[in-house]
Amino acid sequence: MNTFTLLLQDASRSERIDSVNSFVGEDASGSFGILPDHSRVMTTLVTGLARFRIGETNWHYLAMPGAILYFLNNVLTLSTRRYLRDDDYTRISVALQEQLLAEEEQLHATRESLRRMEESLLKRLWELGHKGG
Repeated sequence: MNTFTLLLQDASRSERIDSVNSFVGEDASGSFGILPDHSRVMTTLVTGLARFRIGETNWHYLAMPGAILYFLNNVLTLSTRRYLRDDDYTRISVALQEQLLAEEEQLHATRESLRRMEESLLKRLWELGHKGG
């Protein structure tokens, strides 16, 4: 049976998973699959879940905030900021949802901080303009 190797890389770790026989992911064009001996491909995965299978086992799931996918010579490389890996679909779906909510809250806080800094800067520039004019 033909298989390929999956290399997972994020900012703090990497994993090598051998004997993978199928992978399913999603990019901007939609969902797609990769089997052994697939032609060379490179794409950007969207935020969400991907899955892979080793032999006849159950699916293994990956939650990622997007990733670069590169497949060449039966090696599938996924490079991302971080990923979660789990065999339980429900558990990883909940973890992904929590991660997305936390990132959204952090983004909102960052935007609010930038808005306050901008207001402060504009106020300071206005005050300087009135003192000098």
